[in-house]
Amino acid sequence: MKNVILMNNPKGMKEIAIDIERFIELYNEGKAELLDVRMPFEADVWSLNFGMQIPAPKLAENLDKLPKDKLIICACPGKDRSIIAMSYLRSEGFNAGYLNGGLIKLMERLKGGKAKDLELGK
Repeated sequence: MKNVILMNNPKGMKEIAIDIERFIELYNEGKAELLDVRMPFEADVWSLNFGMQIPAPKLAENLDKLPKDKLIICACPGKDRSIIAMSYLRSEGFNAGYLNGGLIKLMERLKGGKAKDLELGK
């Protein structure tokens, strides 16, 4: 957890609080993976057609499924659970951040024709 605490400064927060536009850029460049940490009953109501879905309580038993060569951007509807998931992943040695604004803001950004801004299939 020490590495998480050390990020608690303006420069460090910029590195771990990934805004929506930066996420889209990193994802399109193949440098980041979205990790949806919502519970299955939430994902059943509305799901994403990209990224990975591992509920936060199941992260510990699924670390082997996560890429080691990309920034893992944790996301939930807001940011509370994603910050906790990000902190855990960083404590386990992963390069992780969280989606500042959450999935709801991401979906607002990608609605309509702007969905084309996210390049799927990479």
